[in-house]
Amino acid sequence: MPEIRPGGGLLDTSVLIDLGSALRLPSEAAISALSLAELAAGPHAAADAAERAARQQRVQFAEASFDALPFDDACARAYGGVFAAVAGAGRKPRGRRMVDLLIAATAIAHALPLYTFNARDFDGMGSFLEVLDAGAA
Repeated sequence: MPEIRPGGGLLDTSVLIDLGSALRLPSEAAISALSLAELAAGPHAAADAAERAARQQRVQFAEASFDALPFDDACARAYGGVFAAVAGAGRKPRGRRMVDLLIAATAIAHALPLYTFNARDFDGMGSFLEVLDAGAA
């Protein structure tokens, strides 16, 4: 059973993919519309029918269980700071992890901590984003 932390938090896509393994979650969880986009792409990337079905079930669960926060003007402004922080830390702010950074900007814009299984994806943002490892109790 996960430790429930008081208050709200944004679940990263990694947590939505493996929610059953979470050891720590917020009492009020939110997700980003960007995570829904990542989940929606998942079934199309699956090699076999069983995996496609499992991924489609994950999408449907997320859609039914959460109201996704949109990526709006406030998130776009927050992304500027995320970009600068990541680049300043010597990491690439573009490329394959760009959606992770957009999700981080969503958390920042909504003043929510980010729950993830991939905390290293958010290195360099510690001064203005609280990143919590959902796999650590």
